[in-house]
Amino acid sequence: MISELHTELWTSWASLLRSYAAAHGLNAKQHAVVEVSAEEITLRVGSRWMRFTASQLELNDDQPVSFALNEDGTVSVGGAPAEEMDMAAERFAREILLP
Repeated sequence: MISELHTELWTSWASLLRSYAAAHGLNAKQHAVVEVSAEEITLRVGSRWMRFTASQLELNDDQPVSFALNEDGTVSVGGAPAEEMDMAAERFAREILLP
């Protein structure tokens, strides 16, 4: 994947996580914090966190799984079928905010 496309997808992924975390935070007891850098995106709620890099997803202290933003706007996590970026971001935000 070309660098410029990855940068755009990375920025979009961070924005989607922020938006869905804010929306789910309306009904949650805690709010999420999304920390973004060029190398990683971390979604934190209380003591729980998710960390995304260009190639891995780490949840709290669990073993990392593979993660990829695909050129077609989908996300691949572990061995699961790829899903649309917005659907994946909503699911991750919901899972961390509403366990």
